[in-house]
Amino acid sequence: MNASRLTCRASTGPQLTGFVAGVALQLQQPALWHASGYAALMALAFALVLAARKLAKRRQGGVFRGKGWLLFAMAVLLGFGLTGGRALHFQASALDPLLEGRAIAVTGTVLAMPQISEEGVRFRLAIDSARIDGRDVVLPPQIMLGWYAGFAPRETKGAGMKGAEAVDTALELQRKPQPLRAGERWQMSVRLKAPHGNSNPHGFDYELWLWEQGIQATGYVRAGPGDAPPAMLSSHWSHPVERARQSVREAIYRQVDNRQLAGVLAALVVGDQNAIERADWDVFRATGVAHLMSISGLHITMFAWAASLLIGKLWRRSARLAPRLCLALPAASAGALGGLLLATLYALFSGWGVPAQRTIWMLATVVLLRQSGRRWPWGQTWLLAMAVVVLLDPWALMQAGFWLSFVAVGVLFATDSGADNGGHASAEAGFQSRFLPGWLARPASSLLRSAREQWVVTLALTPLSLLLFNQVSLVGLLANALAIPWVTLLVTPLAMLGALYAPVWSLAAWTAGLLTGFLQLLAGWSLASVSVAAAPLWCAVAGVLGGGLMAMRLPWPWRLLGMPLLLPVMLWQPAPVAPGQFELLGADIGQGNAVLVRTATHALLYDTGPRFFRDSDAGHRVLVPLLRALGVRLDMLVLSHRDSDHTGGAPAVLAMQPQARLLASIEDGHELQALRPATRCVAGQRWVWDGVDFEVLHPAAGDYETSNKSNAMSCVLRISNGVQTALLAGDIEAPQEARLVAGDPAQLKADFLLVPHHGSKTSSSPFFLDAVQPRLALAQAGYRNRFGHPVALVAARYDERGIRLVRSPACGAATWKSLEPAEIRCQRQAEPHYWQPAHVL
Repeated sequence: MNASRLTCRASTGPQLTGFVAGVALQLQQPALWHASGYAALMALAFALVLAARKLAKRRQGGVFRGKGWLLFAMAVLLGFGLTGGRALHFQASALDPLLEGRAIAVTGTVLAMPQISEEGVRFRLAIDSARIDGRDVVLPPQIMLGWYAGFAPRETKGAGMKGAEAVDTALELQRKPQPLRAGERWQMSVRLKAPHGNSNPHGFDYELWLWEQGIQATGYVRAGPGDAPPAMLSSHWSHPVERARQSVREAIYRQVDNRQLAGVLAALVVGDQNAIERADWDVFRATGVAHLMSISGLHITMFAWAASLLIGKLWRRSARLAPRLCLALPAASAGALGGLLLATLYALFSGWGVPAQRTIWMLATVVLLRQSGRRWPWGQTWLLAMAVVVLLDPWALMQAGFWLSFVAVGVLFATDSGADNGGHASAEAGFQSRFLPGWLARPASSLLRSAREQWVVTLALTPLSLLLFNQVSLVGLLANALAIPWVTLLVTPLAMLGALYAPVWSLAAWTAGLLTGFLQLLAGWSLASVSVAAAPLWCAVAGVLGGGLMAMRLPWPWRLLGMPLLLPVMLWQPAPVAPGQFELLGADIGQGNAVLVRTATHALLYDTGPRFFRDSDAGHRVLVPLLRALGVRLDMLVLSHRDSDHTGGAPAVLAMQPQARLLASIEDGHELQALRPATRCVAGQRWVWDGVDFEVLHPAAGDYETSNKSNAMSCVLRISNGVQTALLAGDIEAPQEARLVAGDPAQLKADFLLVPHHGSKTSSSPFFLDAVQPRLALAQAGYRNRFGHPVALVAARYDERGIRLVRSPACGAATWKSLEPAEIRCQRQAEPHYWQPAHVL
């Protein structure tokens, strides 16, 4: 029996490793194959299994050294084929491109607790039926909708125009969103589009997130005067957990007046992370405790542990009344299974998010394996849990939380943290019993053990955190030392008890307030966190190994060998721009402008993109992470003019880059002047960085003395190294273009042009394009934006002149280099993924 178990152990390693490797390999596919390709791979996998069995039988007790490799290859093929087949099946239900932007009458059921904000409400809808002009159409099974208050575009087809090319930019008042609850069946008019997110270097992949959530279309509710009003058809308890979550969230906000603290409690009790304000998230990230402020693996694991202890204790006491219970099921098994069951219910009530699912699958794997009587080595158990999670959610491999969770658990196992560790454990126990009273020895031992585990995990995950987030908290160890026990043993239990007795929420809010005050003090320290440029994968692997080596129970000379392994990820710097050259990176920020200009030792950001909502803008969402990942220190921020699609992200960028000078055409009373006094951009201003000449061409000084449209005041910036030239034109329109051409047309000639006004019909006049004569032109505009930018008429002007017009929705972030003036690198084409939908432009 023991020999068979050892054989099983030996064979599982290659299979589990191979399966995870096969899934990871499939996720790198830029496009999916035909179904027959994945079927062939799985057939080949089973053929390898048969071959391995036949070869093993021929040996008849001899050693078959190739069996492990055959099993590994089989598992790789199986993981690749299964994941590809699932992806192909899911992709088959994608939104028909012909349905994008059209008014569709849908009937469906609200699936989950809606997310409420000041701008409106977002919710998931399971589609029952959909109709256009009286005929049935097929939509994806689930869609994500927003129902917004205020004004929205009235999109109508124009004469002689097709689909998205025809957009009426007039606005109409929308009906105020009605209260929505999970389980309600609604009828409403919607406009949909394929999932589309920003595509930037080292940026968040929103399209992958939607794919993992099972969402293949997003859109908004049409509730204007010309639309049929949304109507609730019925309400039933088909989603009781989601309805209960919503009721609890509403009760929290009724009980706690402070919405900031109420949001923290809502996040801890029902998993509503959107309830936490952005400023609080900034504090939590700076202090390294963000993982505590949502229903994470730590919360669920702690809940399972506490529940298992309680159930095990009650089970033992029940032996007096019902002895057969313990005979049928030992107390340890009852505690483990009961803890797993209650943790699953807790994860369901918290919204059954992807991190919660991963934790439940991991706990279930470990618990069921132990209940089967098997005692696998920790490495095999760790691999099995990982393989189970990957089997259920292959795309989890692309998520930062997956690697943080599994690397943390693996490091704790590898360093023997939390295990009875022979001499070390007995020595610690002897020391504590000698110097501490008996009633204090056990709590002290648990505290020291927890502190060491926190130190081990922090040390090992720091390099990985730098790779994934390009930022690590220097006060994280101190913050977590207090926050982990405070949140897990005090705030969270009180917040959950409030569901039974609402006044307890006031006490929970008070304890949460004390913690946030302490964290704000830590975050206010100038060195609270450190940022580094994004390093390649090998740096992070070396860093995690180095951190783990330093945390192991080894003599210090051996531990110090881990120090050199930490250096690459800490000191990595991207290749600099060559002296005398410059590079432009047009960030993918939606409808707006944001262009990063870099020379050998300087950097300038031209505009900062739009503001989306009150707590959401291109600065926080795109530019701050991008600048951090690239290791950029700005010397100057140029804001072409005051429109919000050019200045929306400025506060976040200015806060991140306190040394950057501000050059802008904004008025003296503009709110940004309070954050950093701006110097007016005036035609004739010039400076030289690293052999590259920068010159402002517009507006003139006299323009500030007259009343002009904001677009007419756009700062036009010319950048040249004497050989190649780039022209950043802001939102100037035909009159300003004519004035520039009349002044000195020779200075307008450029290799690269940032398309004026995103390709509006009021700009890119023929005489202006004839003067500039660019090889490449970038139109920064939002996907299916309501203005139709760049409009067909303007695009035709570029085509007629042989100018390559690059559109940011299809390109993503666009990189242009003066060393390669005829080329432009598109992020979407450079790093393609099959979950990116084929957009119709």
